[in-house]
Amino acid sequence: MTSPRERIERNPFYVLGLRPGATRTAIEEEAQKLLGMLELGLAGAAIYATPLGPRPRTPDEVRVAVAELRDPERRAAHEAWARLEPTAGSAAPAPSEGWAGAFAALGVGR
Repeated sequence: MTSPRERIERNPFYVLGLRPGATRTAIEEEAQKLLGMLELGLAGAAIYATPLGPRPRTPDEVRVAVAELRDPERRAAHEAWARLEPTAGSAAPAPSEGWAGAFAALGVGR
């Protein structure tokens, strides 16, 4: 069984830098982009933001994240855990689709 900490740190939405509600196309495109960047050794792809701080990103984690989000039941569970905003000021880049706008739209404040 996965701990709550692991559910947050390894959440596919955080791994891919996307917010819940991202389309399947956006998920697939972001994964391919990240895999290419990781293969080239680009620093911007090596770290991702979580509410518990930055985490290292690996090609395997990207592949697992996409596989998890392809399953509707697993995706729903991951969406529930991905409602927390990554920590401000972390070394990781902000997610592609912008967390601030996503949480403002949900009425979630800090």
